[in-house]
Amino acid sequence: MDLDAQGGNSRVFHRLGAQPANDARQQKVCHHWRAGRCSRYPCPYLHRELPPPPPAGSNGNASKRGFSNDSGFSGPSGTRRSGNFSNASSWGRVGNNTILRKTEKVCNYWVQGKCSFGDKCRFLHSWSLGESFSLLTQLDGHQKVVTGIALPSGSDKLYTGSNDETVRVWDCHSGQCMGVIQLGGEVGCMINEDPWIFVGVPNVVKAWNTQTNIDLSLTGPAGQVYALVVGNDLLFAGTQDGAILAWKFNAVTFNFEPAASLTGHTVAVVSLVVGANRLYSGSMDHSIRVWNLETLQCVQTLTEHSSVVMSVLCWDRFLLSCSLDQTIKVWAATESGNLEVTYTHKEEHGLLTLCGMLDFEGKPVLLCSCNDNSVRLFDLPSFSERGKIYAKQEIRAIQTGPGGLFFTGDGTGQVRVWKCVDEPATTA
Repeated sequence: MDLDAQGGNSRVFHRLGAQPANDARQQKVCHHWRAGRCSRYPCPYLHRELPPPPPAGSNGNASKRGFSNDSGFSGPSGTRRSGNFSNASSWGRVGNNTILRKTEKVCNYWVQGKCSFGDKCRFLHSWSLGESFSLLTQLDGHQKVVTGIALPSGSDKLYTGSNDETVRVWDCHSGQCMGVIQLGGEVGCMINEDPWIFVGVPNVVKAWNTQTNIDLSLTGPAGQVYALVVGNDLLFAGTQDGAILAWKFNAVTFNFEPAASLTGHTVAVVSLVVGANRLYSGSMDHSIRVWNLETLQCVQTLTEHSSVVMSVLCWDRFLLSCSLDQTIKVWAATESGNLEVTYTHKEEHGLLTLCGMLDFEGKPVLLCSCNDNSVRLFDLPSFSERGKIYAKQEIRAIQTGPGGLFFTGDGTGQVRVWKCVDEPATTA
């Protein structure tokens, strides 16, 4: 019998033993108790799990056991949850032993450091679910959402930018913060290209050369800079007013000079990516525009999303896009050269950020941040789910690194360092 931590045996007696055996309320388990926060006394519902269901072929049958089916899940079979979760019920019985199956939710009491159930808790005591990656460390210091992460090639420093108007510099070996750069404005995005780090803040793009320590300010943007990308020797910036500004580096003056302004989006450009001699821009106007990198002309406008296009990603011959409309769309070129949707993956929540990487076998893995404070990891092209990452608040920044490393930054300002691991060996 489970004991109530606040009231002891007497409260358990009143809630369970004192109820008539034929009381229908005994057939309902208190969902507040399941969540570890029931405060009712006396509670009209059970503070224990129901007896095991009768085996198939006895007085009942398998179809009447009361376990939920998959009717509440959308998308291709197998993509919504791992095979370890056979149904929506979190508990099962085998013989006289109790098998605890974790729900896909982090224990709030564990987060606060005061869960008393330990290994018997039905909620996760971990920030991830899956065996193909592990958490190495976490970096604390930012006070607001992390919006950009950069790891320059050949550098032993990690750079993170935040809405707390700072960029923090971390030592990759010790994990210690080596410095804090005050910017005077919220960081909207951050990327690195060779020795350069580019940071988008309101009305300007900051450029730092990590080898020469040169600090430049590229003016021209109107409002916040939400997206940055480099392609065809040009630096592109997506801005709050819907324009995409381009600069070209002048090696003589060692400065970035304005090269073009691409117009067409009606509101903010929040995502940019370059691939196949094209620039792709996602906007709050629900569209994706395709730009020829040579002529800088818009050659196609994609309007299949019904909400903000939060992120665009090139993978092989495909373009992937995600939106607050709860979909990931896979685009492929037709014989005419135009892009068309070849597959749509549906989620239950709005989607924020896409990032791609290869596992140790060279297989492509898609990391997708959702606004339910989680990141899904999908195998491509099947979209079968291989794991999840959880956070206290939504994850707005994901960045890959060498040797299977990847980084996530969330709304609390916390940065976590993860590493892909080899699949666990199976034993006969």
